[in-house]
Amino acid sequence: MQQLKWMWEQMKGFRKRYIFALLSTVVLQVMLLINPIISQKIVDDVVYQLPNQPDNLDGLIHTLVVLVSIMIGFTLLRTTVRYVSMVTYESCGQKFLYKVKKELYDKLQAQDMGFFSRRRTGDLMTCLTGDMEMGRHAISFISRGLLECFFLYVSTCVYMFSQNVVLTLSLIVFTPFLFLVMRAFSKTVGPRFRHLREKLSQLNSNAQENIEGNRVIRAFATEDYEMKKFDEKNREYQKANLQASMTWYRFFPAIEGLSQALSVSVLLVGGWFMMDGKISAGTFLAFNSLCWTLCQPMRMLGMLLNDAQRFLASINKVIELYYGQPDIQSKEDAVTQEEPFRGDISFKNVSVVLNGTKVLDSIDLDIKAGQTVAIMGTTGCGKTTLINCISRFVEISSGKLEIDGVDVRDYDLNTLRKNVGLASQDVFLFSDTVDGNIAYGNQQLTSEEVAQYARMSAVDFIDRMTDGFDTIIGERGTGLSGGQKQRIALARALAVQPPILILDDTTSALDLETEKFIQKSLRELSFPCTKIMVAQRISTTRHADLIVILEQGKILEKGSHQELLEKKGYYYDVYCLQNGVNREEGGEVNG
Repeated sequence: MQQLKWMWEQMKGFRKRYIFALLSTVVLQVMLLINPIISQKIVDDVVYQLPNQPDNLDGLIHTLVVLVSIMIGFTLLRTTVRYVSMVTYESCGQKFLYKVKKELYDKLQAQDMGFFSRRRTGDLMTCLTGDMEMGRHAISFISRGLLECFFLYVSTCVYMFSQNVVLTLSLIVFTPFLFLVMRAFSKTVGPRFRHLREKLSQLNSNAQENIEGNRVIRAFATEDYEMKKFDEKNREYQKANLQASMTWYRFFPAIEGLSQALSVSVLLVGGWFMMDGKISAGTFLAFNSLCWTLCQPMRMLGMLLNDAQRFLASINKVIELYYGQPDIQSKEDAVTQEEPFRGDISFKNVSVVLNGTKVLDSIDLDIKAGQTVAIMGTTGCGKTTLINCISRFVEISSGKLEIDGVDVRDYDLNTLRKNVGLASQDVFLFSDTVDGNIAYGNQQLTSEEVAQYARMSAVDFIDRMTDGFDTIIGERGTGLSGGQKQRIALARALAVQPPILILDDTTSALDLETEKFIQKSLRELSFPCTKIMVAQRISTTRHADLIVILEQGKILEKGSHQELLEKKGYYYDVYCLQNGVNREEGGEVNG
């Protein structure tokens, strides 16, 4: 099977240890026959010989002591081997869990933005936790259990056939019926566990969204609505879980009935054979003792198939994630370089199509190193898509986008993105200190350097915090205002001293005085930097070297502040609106 082959590939490095565990399981099942066989010898060679050899008690006692000693010795040996075997299984399972989780996480880091927009966070979390745990369970329990069932049953049958063929056949005659029941069970329960896995994913996604959106929920007082929605998902998961569980209970009576039929067969057929003299009392005792070694595999097989179906439903999701390839990735001969970019950016007839819609259409734009460029336009005109093309968060559909004369698709992704600093309007801060968030992209920064970039970004509110830069920020910046989060995000972007700095409406939540201070800091950066700003405020764009106006994915206007005012187009309209100028009467256009 594909799933087992994949798991075997992931076990490279500890396969020999796992093979040892499997072999120890085989040995253990054979050793389970020793005590019943010895019990048979004690009954036939000692107990039943007492009336026949009253003068040979010393010999019989010696034989009894030897047989009991062997029984005790094998019990201790079997216990030791089982302990080592169990530890080895669990060790291999944990190694698999650690190795594959690490690789899955690495693969998630390499995925592009499109991947995460198509996948639910709850589904990914379920894959990394519950689904992976089923992989460990398969290695340390399911495989061991199936092996135990098979070899315990086979070894018992071999021994029983060596003692009495007819009696053995009377016991194993029930086996074909059991396998038919198991096959029907496996076919029925498989789809139900896949359905259960999907319902668990939906439940986790709903919980994750509610936790992340707790502010919005409280703001709109929709707690009751969200609780009802979660309760509905929870009930659906409960229903799917019950359906999967009840499938096993529907088949359980047939499995248990066939298993118990073996004990009845031993008592009836075995008792008749013993009274007829066809088998000895010791043989009857051995068959009666070994009856559980035939019953137990039958009982366990149903439970193991139950777990195996859950494992298959889970591991298919893991394999899907493991082999998922990002749409955007580096070429094999991608350009890598240690020195920073100069910062020249050139869009040459660039178009972008997303989900069948043309978002950017024939963009031609040259940005010189060190320039400050502002991007403006109505909502949905393609501003964010334009800047996302620079870091290859979005792949261009046609045309060419060059940085320092090299197509961005020819750069190694790490090289490209290490040279681009980004601060977006939708700020994500980590559950870390203020210091840790600012130094996230350059963790070699000293405390003085962190404070320097904080000052440049107007993170002055840090002085009012009890622990200063060591203050722990809640998940996603909980406890900070929108403007405070934006300032920390800007400091984080500046801290890597990027040759290209992209600010996606980063100052939208700031007051005008703070924005003015930050704009001054950006103009006086101590390192060479090409700055591209998405903005809607004239106060942000007026000092830019070039202002680009987008409309429906095309460049509508471009020029300096004064040039665009004189054109009296979109930019002039925004200027008039924000400055209280009546467009019809004409207004001051001197900026």
